[in-house]
Amino acid sequence: MNLYLMTDLEAVAGVIDSLAWCYPTGRYFDLARELLTLETNAAIEGFFAAGAKRIVVCDGHGWGGINPKLLHGGVELIAGSFGYVSSPYGLDESFDAVAWVGQHAMAGAPYAHLAHTGSFAVQELDFNGSPIGELGQFAYCAAELGVRSIFLSGDKAGCDEAAALVPGIETVAVKEAISGFRGLDLTGEEAEKAFTAARHLSPQTARERIREKAELALSRAREDKAMGRLTLPPGPYTLTTTVRPSAEDSTRKVYVRSHRESFIGAMNCEIRWV
Repeated sequence: MNLYLMTDLEAVAGVIDSLAWCYPTGRYFDLARELLTLETNAAIEGFFAAGAKRIVVCDGHGWGGINPKLLHGGVELIAGSFGYVSSPYGLDESFDAVAWVGQHAMAGAPYAHLAHTGSFAVQELDFNGSPIGELGQFAYCAAELGVRSIFLSGDKAGCDEAAALVPGIETVAVKEAISGFRGLDLTGEEAEKAFTAARHLSPQTARERIREKAELALSRAREDKAMGRLTLPPGPYTLTTTVRPSAEDSTRKVYVRSHRESFIGAMNCEIRWV
């Protein structure tokens, strides 16, 4: 089986906040990248143990989250700026399954650590009237291509989001926020600092659980062809993004992306401000 592994930095055990851990200017950025890469390696080991033939890792953190020097030697890496790359970033029908490591919950989710959708400037993203996060966007792109979603590690809210969306997906919660604050009225700058209090597994324990569940996920997927198969609703497809006010602009703004026949088309079309 060929597997595409999407990674992000915020929902890794030991990564505490955005400003100090997730930006190149942060004092713990290199440590955060190391922690993510080791969690990614744990998942890779589990997938290979379950019989994966090919694994492509996508570094999905905007500033870069994977340390190539530490990455497992048996995989390929997609990295760099995605500013001029269409979603879903190299995923195509040649893959049997997708998985996530370090995936956080959507903006506005309660009891979520570093929750956001794309950036902390986004208050909410709706898909045909229902909230959706980064996980859901990529999972629906995969579904349109006939690719199943089988595994996710991240914070507990992110795992709960995955379990509610994808039938039978295996998850590993490596940390859990201790506040139910949703921050719907915050500015983008405030939101980036608001969702930091959480209870973490030790990085070693997190990696052990990720390896175990990744192996289980792919083993189950090999036997059960319905496992992780998300059904894409019929079109048309409309994605509505509400942008938080900022220090420079106190208004909330909304933009829409839509396509009559394709979710991937909606993800990549030009935005329309409303």
